[in-house]
Amino acid sequence: MFELTINNTVYQFNFGFGFLRDINKTYKSVDEKTKQERELGLQYNIASIIDGDVEAIVTILDIANKGCDPRITRQDIEKYIEDENTNIDNLFDTVMDFLSKANCTKKEVQKFMENLEELKKNQN
Repeated sequence: MFELTINNTVYQFNFGFGFLRDINKTYKSVDEKTKQERELGLQYNIASIIDGDVEAIVTILDIANKGCDPRITRQDIEKYIEDENTNIDNLFDTVMDFLSKANCTKKEVQKFMENLEELKKNQN
């Protein structure tokens, strides 16, 4: 379990199998050759975080807090992000840190980051 303190309340976030199943449902793609649908939500949201997409942070935190007590609402996450006292850069780093350490997501994050580094290297 990972924790964040939001508005003086400590919330837990679980990046386990339930999270993985639910986050993967947020983005689907169809393989052109096999015509099979693939769920790619984790990869999509990792890329979105790297791109600075605030909505991705909301989605990730909302899904990761599902089933936890206390339960934070999506609206409260959005208010926390809108608050001028929230260090948004730190929040992005924290969420990526959570994803890179959780057993169910760390391999995908590692693979994504390696592919990103390879792309950067090939562009130079």
